[in-house]
Amino acid sequence: MIKDILADAGRLDSLIEASGNIVITAHIHPDGDAAGSTIALLHYLVEKRHRNVRILYPEPLPSTISFISEYTDSEMILDGTTMPERCAEAVKNADLIFCLDCNSFSRTGCLENLMRGSDAPKVLIDHHLNPDSEAFTFVVSTPEVSSACELLYNLLMSMKDIGGDALKLPSVSADALMTGMTTDTNNFANSVYPSTFAMASGLLAAGVDRDAILGRLFNEYRENRLRMMGALLYENMKITPWGVAYMVVDEELASRFGIMEGETEGFVNMPLAIGCVKMSLFLKIDGDGFFRVSVRSKKGYSSNKCASRYFHGGGHENASGGRLFFPQDISSRSLAGQYIEEVTAALFKEEGYYEE
Repeated sequence: MIKDILADAGRLDSLIEASGNIVITAHIHPDGDAAGSTIALLHYLVEKRHRNVRILYPEPLPSTISFISEYTDSEMILDGTTMPERCAEAVKNADLIFCLDCNSFSRTGCLENLMRGSDAPKVLIDHHLNPDSEAFTFVVSTPEVSSACELLYNLLMSMKDIGGDALKLPSVSADALMTGMTTDTNNFANSVYPSTFAMASGLLAAGVDRDAILGRLFNEYRENRLRMMGALLYENMKITPWGVAYMVVDEELASRFGIMEGETEGFVNMPLAIGCVKMSLFLKIDGDGFFRVSVRSKKGYSSNKCASRYFHGGGHENASGGRLFFPQDISSRSLAGQYIEEVTAALFKEEGYYEE
């Protein structure tokens, strides 16, 4: 992998040198890895390469992770929801486009047509399965890393002006990379590789304050989030005889606790603390026509197969996501629980996870 990264870094170096206006984008509902990788790349390009760079998110960053961007000029961050004209102008002027932490422009929501319509060279840096390679000029993609932040870290460390010395990374980039990797591994609880610890060690040695990052990530929630967490676990969580736990958040429940975007991040992992639970699903209403679905599983049980087969999604073997549409998949949103039980029972029987 190191040999490939070195070659990729050389190619990236040439593309950057030939570019003056650069756009960076990521997936809809940007999470910590999307924010961390995009902010890290922006600061590297601006501080080391002196380029005109803009980040274009499909929506604004949720308040739970917006601190990642606090040392970034607000004029450098646009979003397609509130600033469509400025996003269109930025893409029109771009001579290089980076897409981070998503395997296709189809996951950039309202920015998809802008990105696909640009004639600029396009670079994909991602760790999800099945990249849409044909849509990109250059693809750096492997699922054998914890996060897009880890993949980007290795690329930046291989760039000629960094030369393997993490101390030469811009400090904001280093902090953002550590933050994004921490969120995508659930604080080293899943999708962790030897290279993940090597990255963390290198960033710690370079002066990153991990304790401060953990404080911002996990100790600054609103009271409402914890109260909803308790209600979900006590009132809402269901566990099937075959070891699938699920929770469904509809508009009424979200409204009851005043939950904001990003505040349910990580809820899907909690049922996995129960010994009999092999897989956990978390559904949250999103707009008028679908639930957003998160799927997590213990080793030996495929979240990816569940998400790709039944929820129009996919991802990693033990961490995936998708959507459940109504009335296309279920005639009524109230039938979400019944649907989950039917499809997971079929999957577990088929895979030999469960016998009645």
